[in-house]
Amino acid sequence: MRQPRSRLLAAAALGLVLGGCAGLTGPSDESKTTGPGAIARDPLAARHRQQAEALERDGQLRRAAEEWKIVLTITPSDARAGESLRARAGDTLSSLAQRYYGDRSRSEVIWETNQLPPNPRLAPGTTLKIPEIPGVPFVHPEARKPAPVVAAVPTPDVPRPGPAPTPAPASVGPAPKEEYTPEVNPLLAEAREALERSDYPDALGTVDKYLAGKPGDREGLTLKKQALYGQAKSQIEGRQYPESIQSLTLLARLQPDYEDAPALLKQARTRLVEQHYTQGVRFYRDEKLKEAISEWRVVLEMDPNHANARRNIDQAERLLRGLEQRMKK
Repeated sequence: MRQPRSRLLAAAALGLVLGGCAGLTGPSDESKTTGPGAIARDPLAARHRQQAEALERDGQLRRAAEEWKIVLTITPSDARAGESLRARAGDTLSSLAQRYYGDRSRSEVIWETNQLPPNPRLAPGTTLKIPEIPGVPFVHPEARKPAPVVAAVPTPDVPRPGPAPTPAPASVGPAPKEEYTPEVNPLLAEAREALERSDYPDALGTVDKYLAGKPGDREGLTLKKQALYGQAKSQIEGRQYPESIQSLTLLARLQPDYEDAPALLKQARTRLVEQHYTQGVRFYRDEKLKEAISEWRVVLEMDPNHANARRNIDQAERLLRGLEQRMKK
């Protein structure tokens, strides 16, 4: 349930019937010179009269009364302004409850809020607080309609009002902190650009220059690992197995478990072994026994358990000794 909140919606000018009835007479000479015609000849009074009438039509009686007071200040004999400022006769707590809540039984709320005595007599000019009742909407136009926008009459004395300034939005949370953009080292920026275009040698050369001044810099080391990893994969795809092994070995010194570098290193070694073994077979078929033996020994250095390479070396050495013996004879 919505909590009650004190909201002063209207200050009702209440009046009681004054004794006696005024006789009906025709307009006096003064009223002829102080009525609407006289107001029309005074631009400032005309402006406030126009605003007062618009506020009355909209039900905003208190604001209208303020405008009529200004009219009377400018032209004290204005009959229309005087009539509008007279207290309305017959106002009671019940009539006020009917006017603002649409329910005469709500008069007790007004009575209790204003701490009035029992059966109060509302004198002219009495100001009352009309509270908001949770769940009971106001029905009086003054409680629910916004203030009307009345255009001023453009005269030399009264300039035309401009548009109302837009209120600044309320701050919900703390003011955002000013973002600080750290300065980027030119060498790091150049290394990143080279890495983006897959120019790994250029990226490595540039980041090594940066690390020469800052050996343990985390950002520089991260870039170097990325460059070594990218270069190794590119070298494997290009069948540059010795070069890829070298790149992966350097990467392992920085971080042995970087991505899938251990698996790539094993793959590069296996393919290099196969490459040397196949080259040895080609030399053997071309009767280049010494070259074949040299290739297979490289295989054994990388993989001492390579049985085919060892067997091929033994066979090639026997053939080579037989040829040497025949040449001696």
